[in-house]
Amino acid sequence: MPDLLHISASPRGEESQSLRLAATFLDTYREVHPGAEIDEWDLWDGSLPAFGPAAAGAKMTVFGGGTPQGEQAVAWQAARDAFARFDAADRILFSVPMWNSGVPYVLKQFVDVVSQPGWVFGVDAVTGYEHLLAGRDKRAAVVYTSAVWGPGLGREFGDDFQAPFFTGWLNWTGIDDVTEIRFHPTLTGDAAELGRIAHEAARDAAKTF
Repeated sequence: MPDLLHISASPRGEESQSLRLAATFLDTYREVHPGAEIDEWDLWDGSLPAFGPAAAGAKMTVFGGGTPQGEQAVAWQAARDAFARFDAADRILFSVPMWNSGVPYVLKQFVDVVSQPGWVFGVDAVTGYEHLLAGRDKRAAVVYTSAVWGPGLGREFGDDFQAPFFTGWLNWTGIDDVTEIRFHPTLTGDAAELGRIAHEAARDAAKTF
């Protein structure tokens, strides 16, 4: 089991502001926890399975109390392996740039792959959802970045469907301990100063993570 799992949703490498902030976080975490095992999961590296017809069919088979067979079984196992990697760590760092007011599609794919009955959630007809990752001392830190949208700007600069969706999803799984690290310089903001503040926030968050 890794001490910390870093899940990256940015494909921009060294040009990515979210990955730069994640690197600051990880450098500080390593200083505080020498020898820590950190699993780096780039969602763009091809390891994340698709969730298409066979996987969707498997999900509904499971909902109906059955066991997936054939192509459904293969797709279900691939999703299970992705969930197991996510679930193996109690400390998870996400780097999440804003794309079109929301999150990159590969992160939504990740959410759809791992959010399965019996793994992340249960459902009761009377009481609703059961959050299966609750009560397990799991913590998440999320780096949220954007270039145009920013807090306090009008809708002509976009909407924030990024953090409400993703932090909301984490809470829905049962992970309530979520630290947000934000960098939203906007088109006219002081990017250098806001970047300094964001990197300091990343260092502070990592010290107690």
